[in-house]
Amino acid sequence: QVQLAESGGGLVQAGGSLRLSCAASGRTSGNYVVGWFRQAPGQEREFVAAIRWSGGSTYYADSVKGRFTVSSDNAKNTVSLQMNSLRPEDTAVYYCAATGGVPVLWTTPARYAYWGQGTQVTVSS
Repeated sequence: QVQLAESGGGLVQAGGSLRLSCAASGRTSGNYVVGWFRQAPGQEREFVAAIRWSGGSTYYADSVKGRFTVSSDNAKNTVSLQMNSLRPEDTAVYYCAATGGVPVLWTTPARYAYWGQGTQVTVSS
């Protein structure tokens, strides 16, 4: 069992930056994959980025490539999402998720077994 908790959301002006953190507790291992997703009101949950818990391999949605960076800190059991050049369309509740087994950087929410409670990110124009 893995527990996840996001932090770092808030209100920022367009062009600004935020750093989200996902703290993990429980049974994690290098084979785990952590994904970031977001969901705006009335929209489906959307893939943002994914990383292997052990670090190294990453994958990004086209909409955030070059602006967002995902990283892991195994010593702190934390995965972070650095978000730069934020746009109003980045406004959403951001969730981190984790899954074990085959270390594939899944982009589908159904592939992830564990979820955090989410943190709100609001970008004003």
